[in-house]
Amino acid sequence: MHNRIESIGSMANLIRRLAPEARIGIAHGRMPEGELERTMIAFLEGAFDLLLSTTIVENGLDIPRVNTIVVNRADRFGLAQLYQLRGRVGRSDRRAYAYMLVPARKALTPVARRRLKALQEFTELGSGFRIAAMDLEIRGAGNLLGAEQSGEIASVGFEMYCQLLERAVREMKGEPPPPEFKAQINLGVDIRIPETFIADFSERLVLYKKISVAADDRELTRIRDQIRDLYGEPPRQAEHLLELGSLRLLAERLRVRQIDTAGGRAMVRFADDSPVSPERLVALATQRSGVSLTPQGVLRLELAAGAEGAERQRLGAVRALLQGLLPSDTVPEPAVQTSATSPSEGDR
Repeated sequence: MHNRIESIGSMANLIRRLAPEARIGIAHGRMPEGELERTMIAFLEGAFDLLLSTTIVENGLDIPRVNTIVVNRADRFGLAQLYQLRGRVGRSDRRAYAYMLVPARKALTPVARRRLKALQEFTELGSGFRIAAMDLEIRGAGNLLGAEQSGEIASVGFEMYCQLLERAVREMKGEPPPPEFKAQINLGVDIRIPETFIADFSERLVLYKKISVAADDRELTRIRDQIRDLYGEPPRQAEHLLELGSLRLLAERLRVRQIDTAGGRAMVRFADDSPVSPERLVALATQRSGVSLTPQGVLRLELAAGAEGAERQRLGAVRALLQGLLPSDTVPEPAVQTSATSPSEGDR
């Protein structure tokens, strides 16, 4: 895929030098209609080993035997366009390959890096909608309620814009706003992804957002796998961020309003509508050493000696406390498994 008609002949000569035995066909939009049709039919029938073309073939092309596509200067294509091009291969039982050729990483714009990274992440079947949503967020969009071609989506993000729009529509209909509940967790754990691991600020921001809105532990596990594939083995801070995301899911399931640490203790405060009964809290405080219940209904956990400085131990102790409030047959597994880490010197 070479989307420059002026230099497509030079690219064909380069390919012939690299693979002199290959039979090459060329297709682009300035060819006479009859010649373009003959070229495509010849490729379909196997007369060419390789088709060098522009994006004229990105839609409606279905050749099952084609299993490899190479996109030159993929950074110049839009996200939806790259997704369409990738869909030209892998249309049969043959294993397919899509290669995106780009300049050195430093030469790529931040937007191009986000497009290519999204294409790497969304590979499973049914990713079209997620690709479209990411493309809309990257490019921005107009006013959803009018004809303007520019709007406020870029300033708050597509997801937040839709939430605000939904709230406004419900208010205009006289309906109550959708319920919101977020557990506030402050365990003094370092969750700042180092710049040495992910240098680009926008990429780190996207990762923070993904983890903060993850719907379940399986999604957190997928995020961890994506981090490993794209950047390498996650550092201690990224592991803590994932564990904190898993702890948040557990806390919100129990309608825990706030978790704090102070004076060597972890304090858990519940919302008024928490499904955990006072009798369950009293039973837990009675049965488990180091756990107490205040008259105000605050559950307190005495952290073991040194645990206040050991972040992984702190996260594990609080998680075990909350798991003790779940029915015995619904205790979730941790989203990630990490090795022991030394105490952090840069807690926040």
